Amino acid sequence: MPKSKPEHMTRSDLVEALASRFGQLTHRDAEFAVKAILDAMGDALVKGHRIEIRGFGSFSVNRRSPRVGRNPRSGESVMIPEKRVPHFKPGKALREQVDARTAEILGLEPKKPT
Repeated sequence: MPKSKPEHMTRSDLVEALASRFGQLTHRDAEFAVKAILDAMGDALVKGHRIEIRGFGSFSVNRRSPRVGRNPRSGESVMIPEKRVPHFKPGKALREQVDARTAEILGLEPKKPT
């Protein structure tokens, strides 16, 4: 049985969910709120700060060391420079929620909480 492409949530889906959950928010207000939150998080990460959202997870910036790679066409060695990349580590509550809901949807037995 072929696997179907997993669904995903876009920024506009997030705006729509926020606007429908909070009826007093207009679509424009929800869009502004999502943009403000994402901008603030991006700015914090650019400054090298760690973002912790209890029960959800934490965002940080990891350093990737320089390394030697290979050009797949020529096989030539290429130096890949050091870079910094955003990293997300889910919190315990989110991990357990995802495990339980995924197991429920797929009809599997969820793991026992530790």
